[in-house]
Amino acid sequence: MAVLQHTPISLQSPKSPVSARIPRTLTHSLSFSTAFPSLRLKLRLFVSNGKGGARMSSAAAGSYALALADVSKSKNTLDTTSADIEKIEKIFSDQQVYDFFVNPTIDEEKKRKVIDEISASSGLQPHTTNFLNILVDGKRIDLIQEIVKEFEVVYNKLTDTEVAVVSSVVKLESHHLAQIAKQVQKLTGAKNVRIKTLIDPSLLAGFTVSKF
Repeated sequence: MAVLQHTPISLQSPKSPVSARIPRTLTHSLSFSTAFPSLRLKLRLFVSNGKGGARMSSAAAGSYALALADVSKSKNTLDTTSADIEKIEKIFSDQQVYDFFVNPTIDEEKKRKVIDEISASSGLQPHTTNFLNILVDGKRIDLIQEIVKEFEVVYNKLTDTEVAVVSSVVKLESHHLAQIAKQVQKLTGAKNVRIKTLIDPSLLAGFTVSKF
C-alpha cells in the first residue's frame, strides 16, 4: 500500500518550523484567559441544490480557506499561516482531538478552552486561533480537514507554488529530492516547488513524479 509522507521538501521562501502539540488531556477544566481580536470573514451564501451535502461542504471549506488566506495576505503572514495550518493538520489527525471537537454534547466554551491550550502550546497566530474559534461557534469545525486541503490549494496559487509527488520503492535522500525539485521548477517555471514523497512498494525500481 502506498503511503504519502507529510514532510515535504521545498524550494521556496522559508516558513516557520512546524511544532504542533496536542493537549495532554482534553479535560473540561482548562483555563481560557486570552481574548483574540475579531475576524470578519466574507463568506459566500450557499443554497441547497438538492445534490446532497458533500458538494456544499466542499464549497464551504473552500470559502473558509479563501477567507483565512485573504486575512493572512492582508497581514502579510501568508507563509506563517501556512505553517499554522500544517500544525493544525497534524493536531486534528489525532482521532481523539477530532472526536472531541465534533462531539455535539460538549459545549462550545469548553472547546474554545482547548483551542486556547492548543494555540499556546503550538504558537499559533491570533488570527489563526480566532479562525478556529469561528469554526467552533459556527459548528463547522467538522470541516477542518477539508479546509486544510483547500487552504493548501489557495496558498499554492497565491505563491505560485507547484506541488509534485515523488513515488519510490524506498525513501529517497534529501539531496535527490532537491535535484528533482529543481528539475520540476525548471520544467514548470513555477516560482516555488514543494515535493511530497510517496512510498509505493508496487514500483519495480526507480521513481515517478506526478502533479499533486
